Amino acid sequence: MGISSSLFSGISGLSTHGNAMSVIGDNIANVNTIGFKSSRTTFEDVLAQSVSTAAGSSQIGRGAALSDVDTLFQQGSFESTSNATDLAIGGNGFFIVSPVASETDYYTRAGQFRFDSDGYFSNPSGYVGRGWALDQDGNDMGTLTDIRLSAFTSPPQPTTTLQAITNLDSTADSRSVSLFSNGWDATDTEPIGDSAYAYQTAIRVYDSLGNSLDLTVYYDKASNEAGNEYRAGITDFDNTWEYIVVCNPDDDERVAFAGSAAQGVLMRGTMSYNSASGALQDMSAYVYDGAGDPTLPANWIPAGFSTDGYPQFDASFVPGVTQTIQLQTGVRSTSAGWDAGGAANIGAIAAGTLGTFSSTAEPQALASTQYASSSTTVYQTQDGYGTGFLENVSVDTDGIMVGNYSNGQILYLYRVGLAKFNNEQALNKVGGNLWSATRASGDAITGHPGENGLGSIAPNSLEQSNVDIASEFVKMITTERGFQANSRIITTTDNMLQELINLKR
Repeated sequence: MGISSSLFSGISGLSTHGNAMSVIGDNIANVNTIGFKSSRTTFEDVLAQSVSTAAGSSQIGRGAALSDVDTLFQQGSFESTSNATDLAIGGNGFFIVSPVASETDYYTRAGQFRFDSDGYFSNPSGYVGRGWALDQDGNDMGTLTDIRLSAFTSPPQPTTTLQAITNLDSTADSRSVSLFSNGWDATDTEPIGDSAYAYQTAIRVYDSLGNSLDLTVYYDKASNEAGNEYRAGITDFDNTWEYIVVCNPDDDERVAFAGSAAQGVLMRGTMSYNSASGALQDMSAYVYDGAGDPTLPANWIPAGFSTDGYPQFDASFVPGVTQTIQLQTGVRSTSAGWDAGGAANIGAIAAGTLGTFSSTAEPQALASTQYASSSTTVYQTQDGYGTGFLENVSVDTDGIMVGNYSNGQILYLYRVGLAKFNNEQALNKVGGNLWSATRASGDAITGHPGENGLGSIAPNSLEQSNVDIASEFVKMITTERGFQANSRIITTTDNMLQELINLKR
């Protein structure tokens, strides 16, 4: 073996240590890069050359070569931020991003996302995060798609359920012969006076356009005087109350009611209470039959039922639009029907028929009462809302993204998708904190955060670089010394060759 072969061994050492220093420099340069994963170099010896010795055949190495440059995917520390769309992955997985209107997917650990002017959920480089669109119940719809908000408003939801839970004072006296026939008069400046009822509760509801308006339920102890249309059907006047559900007459768009004294009355009926416990035990409910004079009790019939067994009425707050609302007071019919005789026209009440559902009545957990205390509204709610504007977006640990709107609604938007690979080391770095899949890495395995070995999402956080700068400085020292030692091999070999040349002078 010639002395000159030592030069090539030294050169191989210089080359490998030079590449190692490049990797160290790249790591240190990205010590503050979001989501950066550091790399390390490993060396291997070069194929050795066989030589003859007194002991037989031996081998002499020919230097070193770069074996591999590994990516270290250890978890980086998290930095808390004030941006709800800054996301970090706690565990395995990558965010899936792609250029706008492209089918090419890239993968990143940097979750610095925001919504751009076109509504895309993108990173600073303009790559759009991908995930699954969600339905109103939070279930995935379709396949992976670009996360994009195409609408920043929440459409209105008309009221379909009205719940009014009250306590009515058992010691109260009747103030009107009939709330409907004698108390309410829409043709007056004040449709009903304060002296005509014992208690009232109002609640704001919404029509199909998102307009808000007030519905009021008036209560009065049932009267045993002539002129009360319920009189013949009531057996216990001390524990029976009359009620009417009304809106402002100007809000009532039902054609048949226009200009009449009954305009604004949506439902009317009675509520009966248990004399011993004071709990609501039965009720009747009547609505306009759609024909004839609405001011006549004979043209009102027992109300229909919702699928849950609550009586319901039709309203029209927008011209030409019928809005059905169920009334919940604390008792429902398990058969969604009236007792025998109750389905007859209300005019039959004069003969002792009052539509009730006592035989199938089922008290609810929250029910109206009649106690010897001041009348009060215990609880009221409704399920409608007006138009809302998106105020902020938040992401949960399972990747579900929801929008918080000015109308108080919280709506499901998207679920952020994650991907993992069987061979992460074979991913190809393409710059910009991005990797792309290769044949060696295998296809991306996509899934929900927190499932199937994928990490969970940490909102309001960014994953920092996992570079350990102290370790890099130590590697820098050893690499520098290795480079110096290999350069010394070259200079020493050069001196030996010089001595060889000087043998002949």
